[in-house]
Amino acid sequence: MSSGTLQSLLAAFDPEVPLERASTIPNTWYTSPDVYALERDAVFAHTWQMVGRRERVARPGQFLTADVAGEPVLVVRGEDGTLRAFFNVCRHRAARVCTDECGTATKLRCHYHGWTYDLAGNLRGVPEFDGVENFRREDNGLPAVAVAEWGPFVWVHLTPPREPHGAAVKPGSAGDRLRGSLDTFLGPLVSWAETRKAFDGLKWYARRSYDLACNWKVYADNYLDGGYHVNTVHPALAGALDYREYRTVCDGHTVLQSAPTKPSEGDTGRTRTGDAAYWWLYPNFMLNSYAGVMDTNLVLPLAVDRCRVVFDFYFADAVGEEFKRQSVDVAEQVQQEDIGVCEEVQRNLSGRSYTTGRFSAKRENGGHYFHQMLGRELQSAERGTRNAE
Repeated sequence: MSSGTLQSLLAAFDPEVPLERASTIPNTWYTSPDVYALERDAVFAHTWQMVGRRERVARPGQFLTADVAGEPVLVVRGEDGTLRAFFNVCRHRAARVCTDECGTATKLRCHYHGWTYDLAGNLRGVPEFDGVENFRREDNGLPAVAVAEWGPFVWVHLTPPREPHGAAVKPGSAGDRLRGSLDTFLGPLVSWAETRKAFDGLKWYARRSYDLACNWKVYADNYLDGGYHVNTVHPALAGALDYREYRTVCDGHTVLQSAPTKPSEGDTGRTRTGDAAYWWLYPNFMLNSYAGVMDTNLVLPLAVDRCRVVFDFYFADAVGEEFKRQSVDVAEQVQQEDIGVCEEVQRNLSGRSYTTGRFSAKRENGGHYFHQMLGRELQSAERGTRNAE
């Protein structure tokens, strides 16, 4: 696709149109490989991304690996106790340095040709490289990635993030500067967690992963529709939520959907109590909280028409094993219901009959907010590319 065609495609959406008159982003934004490629750079490389659990890198030598929109990342706790992150790509022939999901190591050794790096990313071992000219080990360490910790999570930023006053922060900067940038990005989610003591007493329990035949934005749209689909797609969950009190608040990089729960039958009623809080953090992280229960959803783009959704489940210490099993089963049922709808939508987005849709002004302000943020980011990035040519 030419730059002019991409420009025309992106210009088909106006992010400044108010909710009452707005249409969704066009169907082509969900099916175009060029839009997908632009999102990898303009969206995922320029936002804080949750990549794993803090407990996995709590001690020196512990590491975890992740992919951020196709970019392999390695996070490791150094011998000095400092948490660092790097692109998980060997400087020799671009193999991954660490292939395990997590573990403990005293050094980082590429499995391909045995190049070895220390836990600070410095190149130490270069087998059979005698006689190579104009080569310096100190110039061939692993490129650093900005990393910070908040809550039970580890976050990375592939490009230099911004401090609260707007200055760029280098990846190797002091942790408090990077944490300040992350806190600014998280916005109201930080104060909510502190006020509610949302993470106190919660322990990780299980992970579930689902591969969906849909664009990552289809899943985000589904999450952000203000409960519009709950009564029709999730009957058991609908019975546990007071839909009349369902509210959506957009602020900064977040959308909070909330509702009180009400007594209901079955596993959903037993495990979904207290005030429900559904947080979305731009572009692809969700946190769902009830009394004694929390799960997170991370939406990972795999291709223009495929994504992976990773669920991590957390429970309070006092919660019994049977309750945990029932709660995970409830989440599994909701996810299967969402998968069916999301994959159906993706199929029809490639059809002849649909180009754009309208928003419910009463319910879908969260989805409109997402489309506005995305539209501004992509259009700005495309303009920047053209101006640089």
